[in-house]
Amino acid sequence: MKKQNNSKLRIIPLGGLEQIGMNITAFEYEDSMIVVDCGLSFPEDDMLGIDLVIPDITYLKDNIDKLKGFVITHGHEDHIGALPYVLKEVNAPIYATKLTVGLIDNKLKEHNLLKGTKRKVIKHGQSINLGAFRIEFIKTNHSIADASALAIYSPAGTIVHTGDFKVDYTPVFGDAIDLQRFGEIGKKGVLALMCDSTNAERPGFTMSERTVGKTFDNIFAEHKNSRIIVATFASNVDRVQQIINSAYKFGRKVVVEGRSMVNVIGTAAELGYINIPDKTLIEIEQMKNYADEQTVLITTGSQGESMAALSRMAASIHKKVSIKPGDTVIFSSNPIPGNEKAVSKVINELSMKGADVIFQDAHVSGHACQEEIKLIYSLVRPKYSIPVHGEYRHLKAQAGIAYNLGIPKENIKILSSGDVLELDQDDAKVVDHVQTGAILVDGLGVGDVGNIVLRDRQHLAEDGIMIVVLALEKYNNQVVSGPDIVSRGFVYVRESEDLMEEARHVVNDALDACMEKRITDWSKMKTMIRDSLSDYLWKKTKRSPMILPIIMEV
Repeated sequence: MKKQNNSKLRIIPLGGLEQIGMNITAFEYEDSMIVVDCGLSFPEDDMLGIDLVIPDITYLKDNIDKLKGFVITHGHEDHIGALPYVLKEVNAPIYATKLTVGLIDNKLKEHNLLKGTKRKVIKHGQSINLGAFRIEFIKTNHSIADASALAIYSPAGTIVHTGDFKVDYTPVFGDAIDLQRFGEIGKKGVLALMCDSTNAERPGFTMSERTVGKTFDNIFAEHKNSRIIVATFASNVDRVQQIINSAYKFGRKVVVEGRSMVNVIGTAAELGYINIPDKTLIEIEQMKNYADEQTVLITTGSQGESMAALSRMAASIHKKVSIKPGDTVIFSSNPIPGNEKAVSKVINELSMKGADVIFQDAHVSGHACQEEIKLIYSLVRPKYSIPVHGEYRHLKAQAGIAYNLGIPKENIKILSSGDVLELDQDDAKVVDHVQTGAILVDGLGVGDVGNIVLRDRQHLAEDGIMIVVLALEKYNNQVVSGPDIVSRGFVYVRESEDLMEEARHVVNDALDACMEKRITDWSKMKTMIRDSLSDYLWKKTKRSPMILPIIMEV
């Protein structure tokens, strides 16, 4: 490609850096823009009542005329989860591999967006042209089938984006990662490599997915007389395949439980990504027709999520399955950072019910460790290194690997979400910063809960609320009834009658003070009531509940 008028390529991550999740990156060359991935993240502990977090796409809305399409690397929630919300605001075609499109279709169906959204299935090795870009899909391995890396060819140079990947020479389904193609692209010269950093702190290689199959065989052989329950990620189709293989070998029937698990396995089976022997799967209602040692239950909830199937079983609120002594429960996953407490709570609950809980060696990561990251760098030989997909410490760890492989420090770019990196053969630098952030989804409301509402929720959660109700006469502002004080989440009223009585006096005194000063403005009266009551309660209890004075006119 001849270089036209020396334009630079702009790379703008709108999410996914300095956090695990919410991956979305815009690539721009002159008047063409493509977006790689469009994921969500799950709420932090302090986001009370929030269901999901999606990226702020103001930048895409402002540049919608440039947007040529969404290119998706694989079907995990942190890469496709925000699509239904984003497409409502910026509709553009979606390009992805078969299973990924299948999983996206499920989401679009739920949101009634199937008809209005163009989706195109791309095979590994194929390329698509979008404006000034040509994007080639390269086969990789990950904890979900059909994962791709992308080679993004632009007039300013080639970018290789690994997506989430590991190097698995013996995958359960399909081929190994196409290392040869990485090498060929590397030979032709690569401007920058954007590589998965999730396991950049871990030395060595990630074990092959197949090793888990052996572990399952051993566990099944050891627990021939008990019912086996395996909790894993719904999206890990290869893991489910191996559990089904072991179950079939040992003559057990399999039940799949948990909404997301049923959805994903249904889609995977339809598209031929999972091979289930005849008469192996049974409905959950049929479980009672078989002895315990003849069944395996594959379920969601390996992260201790309170509403997932396994947690409901552990808490005895699952409608169809209850844990009983002698059950064997296998956690086929590692706790995602931040979920350790929830997972350990579920393990304790299961153990108390007499179940045998196994969580060693029944899981391998879907992300590359240091040696695999070095392998990709050695094949691709990029000029610039842009670590992606990880918290700051993971990005930093990858920067260290790149530096040790001989990439000069000034060519390693650790970006933050919102940075605009401009690059060409001569240099790469951050030239601007665009608006990014987290939009909170609560129920059906998207973005209607912000920091102020969260702060109120926190305040209510920590200190409770006190409501002061009084009625004033219309013309002379005399108190007709009240003040009545109602409190929730502050103190137990029946045991604190003195405190409440005293609080009522405080409010009366505040009202008298208003009369003396001839204050008739209600908002001033409310402020005086609030301030004096707040001072009193702080002195007495060292707590400051939210105080809402309500004044009615009679």
